[in-house]
Amino acid sequence: MKTFVVNKDGSTEIKEIAKPRYSSKQALVKTIACGMCGTDVKLLHRTFKGFPESVYPIMLGHEGVGEVVEVGSEVTTFKIGDKVILPFVDPDPELYPGLGSGWGALSEYAVVCDPAAWPKGEAPGCAYAQTVLSDDLDPVDAVMIVTFREVLSNIRYFGIKPGDSVVVFGCGPVGSTFIKFLNLCGITEVTAVDIIDEKLENVKANGAAHIINSKNSDVTAEVRKLYPDGVDYVLDAIGAPFVVNAAMPLIKDRGTVLCYGVPEKEEITIDFSKADYNWRVIYQQMPRKEEEGAAHEQVLEWIRSGKLVIKDFISDYFKFEDSVDAYEKLLDRKITKKGVIVF
Repeated sequence: MKTFVVNKDGSTEIKEIAKPRYSSKQALVKTIACGMCGTDVKLLHRTFKGFPESVYPIMLGHEGVGEVVEVGSEVTTFKIGDKVILPFVDPDPELYPGLGSGWGALSEYAVVCDPAAWPKGEAPGCAYAQTVLSDDLDPVDAVMIVTFREVLSNIRYFGIKPGDSVVVFGCGPVGSTFIKFLNLCGITEVTAVDIIDEKLENVKANGAAHIINSKNSDVTAEVRKLYPDGVDYVLDAIGAPFVVNAAMPLIKDRGTVLCYGVPEKEEITIDFSKADYNWRVIYQQMPRKEEEGAAHEQVLEWIRSGKLVIKDFISDYFKFEDSVDAYEKLLDRKITKKGVIVF
């Protein structure tokens, strides 16, 4: 099969390797599409936590959808022809010597695990989010469900509730999804912050009550005009350490800064001179797959009711053979919403 590889120097290429092996508890999946993500950017920059230079080169991709083509002897959850979300290619020193895995979903084939094939609670964590997709979903656009489920599971974990006020930094695919889902969860006091007007206009349509271009405006002054006592939450939807300090003068007493994603630097110095006396910072760097899987049905309900339109969050489609160029566009910030690689 062919797979998309990030080399030690950050260069990228499509390489030919063997199909992944699968056990009696797993199924082999032929990839249909894979979403492009901010996590991919950090892996391209070689700055993602847990991925030292020594594991490179790596196979990239973690927002895959594919069709089951072979099943292990103990598999009961999947059958041939099922469309499934979140297949991965694990590192395999025998099959792929010297090749690591950044989950590897940008490959022509990948693997899913059947939780029913293991004793209760013993399946790999990923198995609980490797879900069969219903036939009413476009399997290409369904890559967006990975982001949808992660975001909803994070809103639940963070405990944001109706009546709370939230400032969201970043209006890319993740930030715009947070704003839409906060609105769908009944949280209407949402302020969006970004430096690109087009993105701000997009999130206004998704339910942002207020928008602030931080390039042209003083965010602290604008937020304090709207909320003189400060806001309940500031949400970092970028994965950038500067947001914590930018949030300090925005949050009210006992307010909370919520950091979603893995920052490029694994340390931060907090200047809380402009904050109230009591505050919290919560990092959620990697959603738990059980929680992500548990969010699936609510996401489907919103899609089927028309409250959530998948295509509203996708701006670009690329052929797999053009994926090297596609990631150059992502690095150059030329993809305004979600980019999707189609096989």
